[in-house]
Amino acid sequence: MSKPHIIILGCNFAGLTTARYIHASVKDKADITIIDRKSLLMFVPNIPLQVLANINPAIDLQYKFMSYLEHDGSEFIQAEVTTIDPDTHTVFYQPNERPGHPVRKIKYDYLVIALGNRLAYDAIDGFAENGHSVTDTFLGNRLRNYLHKEYKGGPIVITSDVFHQGKSDKLPQGLPVALTACEGPPVELAFSLAHWLEKNHKGNASTVYLSTPAKVIAEDAGETILHQLLPMMTKMGYHYQANTKGIKKVYDGGIEFIDGSTQESEVSILFPDWQAHSFLKALPFTDDQGFVITDLFMRNPDYQNIFAVGDAASVTVPKIGSLGHMEAEVLANTLAKELGLIKGDMKPLEFELLCMGDMGGIKGFYMRTNEWWGGKESHLEMGVTPYALKMGFKQMYYTLGGKIPHWGLALSEIVGDHTVV
Repeated sequence: MSKPHIIILGCNFAGLTTARYIHASVKDKADITIIDRKSLLMFVPNIPLQVLANINPAIDLQYKFMSYLEHDGSEFIQAEVTTIDPDTHTVFYQPNERPGHPVRKIKYDYLVIALGNRLAYDAIDGFAENGHSVTDTFLGNRLRNYLHKEYKGGPIVITSDVFHQGKSDKLPQGLPVALTACEGPPVELAFSLAHWLEKNHKGNASTVYLSTPAKVIAEDAGETILHQLLPMMTKMGYHYQANTKGIKKVYDGGIEFIDGSTQESEVSILFPDWQAHSFLKALPFTDDQGFVITDLFMRNPDYQNIFAVGDAASVTVPKIGSLGHMEAEVLANTLAKELGLIKGDMKPLEFELLCMGDMGGIKGFYMRTNEWWGGKESHLEMGVTPYALKMGFKQMYYTLGGKIPHWGLALSEIVGDHTVV
């Protein structure tokens, strides 16, 4: 009897961790194939640190994962996914190591969609000429070169565009609605950039203009944390503006928002709308924006052999790595139970935001909260320990090939919740 074939589309954070958790759960009871357009994982959370340290982020933030998949016995295909036929259980893909490949197809018994998202910089008028960001090595190096070679000490704007969250009556009830995809990175960059400005005698927190299209920045952090964070940032000297409604255009010397306001800026660091990949939008298992509909076991309710994790999943809001990690655990256990390898009831996804950010000067912040989803947990800590947790996560991820131990997040929470330095 042939083994079931599990195909995982995507091999960045959510995809790699899911692939390794599934293998650990099902072992030799299934064949696993991973398809991704690239054979390197981009460690995006640490790009800002490299930018401010004047280090090319491509040097050590593009991670080679192939040996770990080979060790697991999983097959990897470097290709662009072109579409999916859920009725015939077929993925169509085009190998992309060199141009000219025909589109090929491969059958699945179970399909996991972990393709991440499309960052809609092309929807921001003037971004190509006047915008900056830190979401990949190209943009990281562009900002790095400007800050270290050309920056004159003028205003720096850090802001987000509006996120269009997907809707469907097939999604779990009671999910909160966000106006931004994830604002942990803008807050982190504001802190670390202010430290860099002071260290290099180019400015301070008052040089930074932080804004959001929402009623409050980082709304998913919950009221308890925000009531601590925002007064502190105001006292430090940051300029802060809410309700911009989004970005209208960025131009040489400034930025204009949808609400009609403008802000002078020498450097405009922007975080765009996070969109689903175009081919997903026409498929019958996605929401009105093209994100994959799942329940809290990460399974599509109509196509029971289709799953999703990470940014490609509709329930993943905010689009943050810690949620993708939690989803990977739930999904791997769900598949193991499906294949008869786990007995008893399964726990569904329990939403919680876990965020660790750099503040410069070997200090960081730690947030853990579920208030946005109606819970009562809320922790905000700052100091050396959160910075060590952030840097330690990268080392652990690299060393273990993305297969973070099941106690990994729990240990981080214990240490972070009880920060003393």
